[in-house]
Amino acid sequence: MSFDQDDYLTIGVISRRCIAWVVDLILIGLLWVLLWWVLGMFGVLTLGLGFGLLPLLTFVPFCYHLFSLLGAASATPGQRMMGLTVRRDDDFGPPTLAQAVVSTLLFYATLATSGLLLVVALFTVRRRTLHDLLSGLVVVRSRALASLTPRAGPWNMYHSSPDRGSSAKGS
Repeated sequence: MSFDQDDYLTIGVISRRCIAWVVDLILIGLLWVLLWWVLGMFGVLTLGLGFGLLPLLTFVPFCYHLFSLLGAASATPGQRMMGLTVRRDDDFGPPTLAQAVVSTLLFYATLATSGLLLVVALFTVRRRTLHDLLSGLVVVRSRALASLTPRAGPWNMYHSSPDRGSSAKGS
């Protein structure tokens, strides 16, 4: 891919990722509070036995991020809101399970170590962070990616062209 196409796919991605992260942080917080309340009520209803499930709340951010990357949009809700998608760096396909796990683990490891390693994105060609580089992923603008990939026609239908106008219909 040429430098111009890299810029076309990734222009404005860093600022969009920052805003998406704030949106995701708010959504994770809301989800965490909701699950804490549900597990708290479950603990009360089971006379304290259900309180043993509260430590599972530590996995909420990891699961949020992982399952979002493996979803149809290959992006967290914040990234989708900002028009971003996460793709494999080599062929722009959706992330594999292994790539999503590695990316998510390294992202939270980076945040646990002050988040300073995220600055790497300022110096890479495709504005990739360290967890993107090590997992083989890249974050691109969804609309830019859609404009580069050819659109398929309707399934099992003839494509109209000047040469095949009436022959496709059996005339």
